[in-house]
Amino acid sequence: MTVTRFPASDTHATDGNPLPSDSGYGVAALPDGPDLGYVLTLYVASLTPRSSAAIQSVRDVCDKHLKGRYSLEVVDIYEQPSLAKREQILAAPTLIKHLPLPLRRLIGDMADEHRVLLGLDLRTRDASQNPSA
Repeated sequence: MTVTRFPASDTHATDGNPLPSDSGYGVAALPDGPDLGYVLTLYVASLTPRSSAAIQSVRDVCDKHLKGRYSLEVVDIYEQPSLAKREQILAAPTLIKHLPLPLRRLIGDMADEHRVLLGLDLRTRDASQNPSA
C-alpha cells in the first residue's frame, strides 16, 4: 500500500495497482470555491483488519456527515515512513484533520462515530453527552 489519493469511484491506487474491492479506500471530490471542505489524512499500519476497519469507519462518517465536502488521504506508515515521521505519527491508526483549522489528531479506534465527530469538530462535547441536542 502506498499513499493513496483518488476519487471514490476510482479502483486503482496512485501507483496504478488495483485496490482490493473491500479495501474501503476512496476520496470524495472537494467542492470548488473558497470552502475547501475537510482535508484529512489517515495513517494506518499496512492493510490489517484493524486498518481496514479504521478506513471504512472514517469513510462512513465522512460520507454520512460531510457529504462530499472532504478529501481523505490514506498513508501506510510502513511504506511511507518519511511521511509518518514528518507528521510525528507514534501510533496507528491516526486521523489528522488539516482543514478546516484548527488541526486535530485522533488516535486509536475509529469505530466510535461520536468520538470521530468530536475529533473532526462536527459535534461539541455538550451535544455528544446529550444526543437529543
